[in-house]
Amino acid sequence: MLGAFEYLLISAAATLGKDAYGAAIRQEIEGATNGRCSIGALYTTFDRLEAKGFVKTWMGDSTPQRGGRPKRMVRVTAKGIQEAAAFYSTVSRASRDVSWAVHRAAGPS
Repeated sequence: MLGAFEYLLISAAATLGKDAYGAAIRQEIEGATNGRCSIGALYTTFDRLEAKGFVKTWMGDSTPQRGGRPKRMVRVTAKGIQEAAAFYSTVSRASRDVSWAVHRAAGPS
């Protein structure tokens, strides 16, 4: 099963489509979570997801805006789509009867 960060990365890449590359995916994740996303964690996760066959990455063309450096492009594979859908379904089922509005755990606070 995917982890939450892996799911965020696959979701961001799927949302961006042909424009999915490292920095754009990082921005998508930061926008969705209102938090910071380490570039090191991002690229480590790319490698892990690629090894599992969930994404395919390659080096795109270099651009003047990036000082001549190429972008690491990302495409979600069919296997990655299946895993992301399974993760979403599992979280949805597990959360079905939970109300997070002013939810307090039982016991002392």
